[in-house]
Amino acid sequence: MFLIKNLAKKIVAKILCLEARLIIKRYQPKVVGVTGSVGKTSTKDAIAKVLAVKYQVRKSEKSYNSEFGLPLTIIGAKSAWNSSLGWLEIIARGLWVAISGQKYPEWLVLEVGADRPGDIKNVVKWLPIDIGVLTRLPAVPVHIEFFKNKHQYLEEKTSLVKSLTEAGWAILNFDDPVIKDLTDKLKARVISYGHTSEAKILISNEQLYYDNDQLAGLNFKLDYVGDSLPVRLSGIIGRHQIGAATAAFAVGVTQGINLVEIVEALSGVDFPPGRLRVLAGIKNTILLDDTYNASPTAMQAGLESLAEIGTIGRKVAVLADMMELGEHTVEEHRKIGTQVVGIVNELILVGLRSRFIAEGAIEAGMDKKKIHQFDEAVEAGKYLQKIIAKGDIIYFKGSQSMRMEKAVEEVMAEPDKKEKLLVRQEKEWQRK
Repeated sequence: MFLIKNLAKKIVAKILCLEARLIIKRYQPKVVGVTGSVGKTSTKDAIAKVLAVKYQVRKSEKSYNSEFGLPLTIIGAKSAWNSSLGWLEIIARGLWVAISGQKYPEWLVLEVGADRPGDIKNVVKWLPIDIGVLTRLPAVPVHIEFFKNKHQYLEEKTSLVKSLTEAGWAILNFDDPVIKDLTDKLKARVISYGHTSEAKILISNEQLYYDNDQLAGLNFKLDYVGDSLPVRLSGIIGRHQIGAATAAFAVGVTQGINLVEIVEALSGVDFPPGRLRVLAGIKNTILLDDTYNASPTAMQAGLESLAEIGTIGRKVAVLADMMELGEHTVEEHRKIGTQVVGIVNELILVGLRSRFIAEGAIEAGMDKKKIHQFDEAVEAGKYLQKIIAKGDIIYFKGSQSMRMEKAVEEVMAEPDKKEKLLVRQEKEWQRK
C-alpha cells in the first residue's frame, strides 16, 4: 500500500509540474524566487505586499515550497492533502488554466525550499526566475541531514541566484559572509542589504516600540542612495524580520516603486503566525509565539529578542527539539542551553533532544529546580497555566513536528481566535 501511495504521489507531482511549466510558458509572469535557511516565508510575504503596490501578484500559500507547493501556487490551488478526488480536481484546474488564456498574475512570489540534493537545481531548470532572494545561510543549516556535507547544502541553496541571467536581479544579505562572497560569481545585477557599510541598503537604528506600555513591534531605519527612511513593523519583534522587510524593500527598488510607498506597504505586512509574533496571554502575560519551526540560528535569535525586552515579571522559555540537524544535534541543543542562562527565570523543555538543552543550561549554572521537562507540548502548556503570573513573558520555539503551537493555545488570552493567530490550524494538521 505504501509503495502504491508513493508511486501515485510521484505521478501527481510530475503532472502538476508539467502543467506549471505550460502555464509559465503561456502567461510568462515575472517570478521572484526566495530561498535561504531562515526567514523565507516572512520575506516572501513582505515582497508580495511591496509588489502589490504596482502589480497584480500571487504568492506561495503559507510555506508552499516543495515539489507540490510550487506547482500548486502557479496553478492557483491549495493542497488536497489526502483526497484523491481533490487532486484530480486540481489536475483538471491546472489543465484549464494552461489552455484557457484567462487573466493571470503579473508577478509570482515563490518560496523555494531544499530538503534534499537537487531540489532547487531541478526547479530552476524549468522555472525562469527574474529576481532571486537569498536570505541567510547560517553556520549550522536546518534540513542538512539529507546532504553529504555543508558544502553540498550551500551549493544547492545558492544555485537559485547562480541560475539568474544578466537581466536578472540578485537580492543578497551581506550580513552573511557566505552570501556576500557570491557577488562576483553571479551573472545577475546585485542589490545587497544588511548592517555592513558595504551593503547598498543599510539597516540601522533597530529598536522595540511600545503602544500604551504594551510591546507592539519594531522600528528601524533604511538608508539607500542618499535617502533615509524610518520603517515600522507591527506585531513582531524578531530582528530577523527586519531582514525580510529589507529584502522586500530591495525588490521594490528593482521595479522602480516609490520608496515612500514601499515603506508604507511594509508597515502593513501581516507577518505569518508562529514567526515571533506578540500575542496576549492569560493572567496579563505576553506570549512570544515563534512556533512555526526551529533551527539553531532562529532559536538563538529568538532568545536574543527575549533578552532585550524589559518586563516587571519573569522570562520563561518553552523550547522543544530541533529536528534534522544530523551530527550537530547534541552540540547545538547544548549551545542553546548555555545561551538561556542569564536570560530566563524558568526553562520549560519538550522532547527527548531538548534534554541536551537542559544539560547545557545546568553546566552553565542554571538551577535544576528551574528546569522542567515534558514529553508533549500540551503537557507543557498546562503546566504553564499553573506557574505564570502577571507581567511574565513566555517565549515558545520548536520544530514543526513538536507542535509547540499547542502549548501556546493552552495559555493564549484569545483561544477562540487560534485559527487566525496560530500555525497549523488546518483540519489535516489537527488530525495529527
